[in-house]
Amino acid sequence: MEVLLAKSAGFCFGVKRAVEKVYEQIQKEQKIYTYGPIIHNEEVVKDLEKHGVQVIEGEDALKELKEGAVVIRSHGVPKRIYELIEKNGLDCIDATCPFVKRIHNIVEKESSEGKKIVIIGNPGHPEVEGIMGWSQTPAEVIESRQEAESLVVDEQAPLCVVSQTTFNYNKFQELVEIFQKRGYNVNVVNTICNATEERQKEAGEIAAKVDAMIVIGGRHSSNTQKLYEICREKCAATFFIQTLEDLHLELPKTAALVGITAGASTPNNIIEEVQNYVRINF
Repeated sequence: MEVLLAKSAGFCFGVKRAVEKVYEQIQKEQKIYTYGPIIHNEEVVKDLEKHGVQVIEGEDALKELKEGAVVIRSHGVPKRIYELIEKNGLDCIDATCPFVKRIHNIVEKESSEGKKIVIIGNPGHPEVEGIMGWSQTPAEVIESRQEAESLVVDEQAPLCVVSQTTFNYNKFQELVEIFQKRGYNVNVVNTICNATEERQKEAGEIAAKVDAMIVIGGRHSSNTQKLYEICREKCAATFFIQTLEDLHLELPKTAALVGITAGASTPNNIIEEVQNYVRINF
């Protein structure tokens, strides 16, 4: 059986940078916290816990801290979280992905000029919640065609549309077209990360020509879920796993070519383990 591994599989720039920042802090003699899991990968979070890094879940827990360093994860946070960290006299280690930080800056500027912010993304995702926290006007989050078509705004009111960095590029374009056809006064900023576009495109191309497809990533990883959706459309025998332990596959007996891709939060060692296992055992 031949294995085709996506070149773009594994840590993206922003995730790699965030994880490295946490490990750098471990060398210093102070308590280290991350505001939420540093990335959406349980294996990485577990390893950091072994080194004494604790995860803070929510603002109430953050308010209780009076010493130590707080690492802002790659997804970013609302502006008020920075203010709370400063108020409590804590060290702030900002590991927000630069591409996410760019969205914060756009939203803060555009909303300060009175524009209504529309975020195309997944409601409840930490990146989206962080982006909302930089808007000075009420922000709307949409992720479906139905939501885009039912959005009610003043046709003359200026809009600014941005996207979650890991959103499906084709779906983003589809939703933007709905706003444009309705004649809205809209400024569209495509803030989908280039690495996300390339990863999704490559995953789709591989899935279209293999007999089975394996997508590796955290269960709560938005970008990995998008990869799975894209691959599933191209290849019915698509499997979503988190680690090698989840690899209980019933591959098609006629499968001669298996594709593998992985989300931006998946460590290289897990990808290599899965790749080697498939090559040896199937």
